[in-house]
Order: sequence, then structure tokens, then C-alpha cells
Amino acid sequence: MNNQIQSINQLIKKNKIEFIDLKAIDLSGRLHHISLPVHDKIIEKIIKDGVGFDGSSYGLRKVENSDMILIPDLNTAVIDIFRDAPTLSFYANIILANEKRSRFEQDARYIARKIEDLLLKETGCDKSWWGPEFEFYIFSDVEYDTRTSQSYYKIEHAEEFYKKAYHAANPFDIYDDFRDEACKILSRYGLKIKYHHHEAGERGQQEIETYFSDLLTTADNIITAKYVLFNFARQKNLYITFMPKPMYQQAGNGLHLHLYLTKNGKNAFYKKDGYGNFNEFGFYFIGGILKHAPAISAFANPSTNSYKRLVPGFEAPVALTFGMGNRASAIRIPKYVNDPDVTRFEYRPPDATMNPYFAMSAIILAGIDGVKNKINPAKEGFGPYDKNFLEDDLHKIKLLPRNLEEALDALENDHEFLKRGNVFTDELLQQWINTKHEEIKSINTMPHPFEFKMYFNL
Repeated sequence: MNNQIQSINQLIKKNKIEFIDLKAIDLSGRLHHISLPVHDKIIEKIIKDGVGFDGSSYGLRKVENSDMILIPDLNTAVIDIFRDAPTLSFYANIILANEKRSRFEQDARYIARKIEDLLLKETGCDKSWWGPEFEFYIFSDVEYDTRTSQSYYKIEHAEEFYKKAYHAANPFDIYDDFRDEACKILSRYGLKIKYHHHEAGERGQQEIETYFSDLLTTADNIITAKYVLFNFARQKNLYITFMPKPMYQQAGNGLHLHLYLTKNGKNAFYKKDGYGNFNEFGFYFIGGILKHAPAISAFANPSTNSYKRLVPGFEAPVALTFGMGNRASAIRIPKYVNDPDVTRFEYRPPDATMNPYFAMSAIILAGIDGVKNKINPAKEGFGPYDKNFLEDDLHKIKLLPRNLEEALDALENDHEFLKRGNVFTDELLQQWINTKHEEIKSINTMPHPFEFKMYFNL
């Protein structure tokens, strides 16, 4: 710790840092921050005492018991280039203001950290490795408003393809330079970029994919990527959105997650010449995820907008199946992977409205449950499917929830797997369910513009 503090102090001095910025995540995954002017021994002080804040304003605690503390995770130090004053930024851990200064059980970063310990204890695997795909739209202008007497949105897009926008080339792909610059900035924030390209959406959809990192780092990177892209777009007078379905009859935005585990540093899923080069352990892990996928949806697809994307068509992963070919399956094993070190599957349903710490932790807990209970996905009817089952076998397969309310019902009926190792508490689960039901209520009581078109003159 002392060597780390010394390195941070040298970084502050070398870069003439004027502010320390602490970032924290609320229940929904939204980013908050507080900035402190630099003074002598500031790092030592905030490591020892932390910075107090009102947890009720984050939605974490009730008003009568809301004093909480932020303490920086020194491993996350990065110079924030989107601040005018030289600023060193950290993700912060959330601590209770009690005598023990104990960790807050519902802190999303704490839950992610506990998952790795539980994974080792329950399966012998030392790490989970994640490769997210960031899909988003770039628009030239956006307006929206909702009031008692009006509700509307208006989107202007500089791109408009007829079809086949996937991997479109310049000059028709007009945001390739934006993605170049964005990837260079993301690299400065510690993200390792695999590639970027134009996505399938014909009105400005983009994708950036990163290399694999452990669970906590990947969840931090997801929050960081959104922070960087939102700020960079604002500098360019552009508008971006990760909304799962921002445009009618256009491809939705997913946040697909590629995943594998390692045991003693070697891929825990790999078996040469097995289906997809997967072994029995890997299939049990897949089986647990598919069995619990409806409940996972409450975390991985936690917005009402999520389910406007999760409909058949548009390569939407609605089926609780696995296979090597069909992108309508919830789990796809990539055919083009020949490297035993990265034999993996892709969990396709998630989107960026999720709290990544919660959603990724839920996926691991489901996989652990599959391993412990030897849930064979083939025997459970989950596949493998390598053909167009949406036409031929739709009556045989189960589908993801059709809306957020169904996902919350699934979570209420199937949540014991989330409580393994006390990772998710009853209090957190109930708070999540209550919060999301409030969102549903807000949407259900607000007239939609399309309803005027359908019913105003009826």
C-alpha cells in the first residue's frame, strides 16, 4: 500500500494534478462523482478517512441512515482528460459509517469482487474473463421531452443506408474517424481495444469491441467506456445512445458478453474436438445460465426499452438455446475460435442499461449453479441448435421474458442461486425489484405518442 501511495503521489506531482476525483456507481449503474482540490498528503488522508456522502441521494440507503464513505481504489487511477483542470480519477469503494468501517454489502464493486472469491471456492477456477461488445448509435441531433400535455422524441441522423450497413466502408461510414479517435482515448483510460466497425443499424450504429479482462475490471471498463464516449460525443457536437432500441424498425443495441474461465491459468472450458471445443464443465456452466436466464434478464435487461430489442428478428437473441451458428440463441459458441486459450461462449441478451457489476455477477452465479447441480443443457432441451429454429422448432424452445415485468416475476420466483455465498442479499434483491416496478408504473401511466396515432380519432 505504501509503495502504491508513493507512486500515486509521484503521478500527482509529475502531471501537476490539481483535483482528485472519486467516482461511484448507484444501484442502477449510473455514475456519480465528487472532486477534491489537491493538497499535501491528500491521498494518505482519503485512504485513511475517506470522503463522506449522502447515500440516500444515490438511492442506496434510507434518509434516516444515509451517511456513507467513499474510499478510492488506487488500482483504478487514471488522468481524466475530459476535465479542464488536471484531474486524477479513481473508482471508489463504498464504506459504511460505522465503527468497523465495513464494506457496504450492496456496493456493486464489492459484489463483483466477492464473485471471484466464490468462483474459486465453488469451482476451483481462478478467474472469469470477459470481452464486451459496445453497440451504440451516433445521431447528429436529438430532442425529447415528456410533460403533462406533451411527449415526443425527434432524432436526426447523418447516415442512411438502404441495407447491409454492417461493416460499411467510408466514405459512406462517416464516423470511422470518430471511432478511431474514441478508441485512442479509451486506450488512455486503460481499455484494450480489439477493433471497431460500423454495425448493422442503417442510421448510424457503431460497435467497439475490447479484449478480455477479469470481472471487476471489465465492469469498470463498461462504465468508463460510456463515460468516455458520452463526453467525446459532446465535444464533437454529436449525440450517442446505448439504448437497446432507440429507433423503430432498426437494429437494437446489445452489450454482448464473451466469457470463459481459467483454472490454474488454463482455459477451463476447452476440450479438443468436442462440440465447439467445449468440455462437460463448460456445458454445465452454460446449462446453469440458460436455466436461470429469465431471472438474469431482470439484471441484464433491466429497462422497459430492453424488450423492444428482444423480439424475433434483427438477430435478437430471444431463444433459451445454445449453438455455434444462430445469433437468435441466447448463447453462441463462436465457430471461428481455434485458440484453446480463448475457447468461450458469447452471452448475447445483455444491453447497456444494465448495472454491469450486478448482471455479470448474476451470470457467474447461474453458471456456478449449473456446475454444482450438473445441469446438462442438451438434456434440458436447450440445444445445441445450429439451424433456423425460429421457423422450424419454435414450439419446442423456451424464450426470454417478453417484458420487464415478466423478468421481475422470474427473479422473484428464482433467486436462490443469487444468494450463494451471500453475494446478493434479500434486501438488495427486493430493492432492485421495487425500483424496477416503479419504472414500469411510470411508463404504463404515461400516454405514448403512437397511441395518439392509433386511438385519438377512434
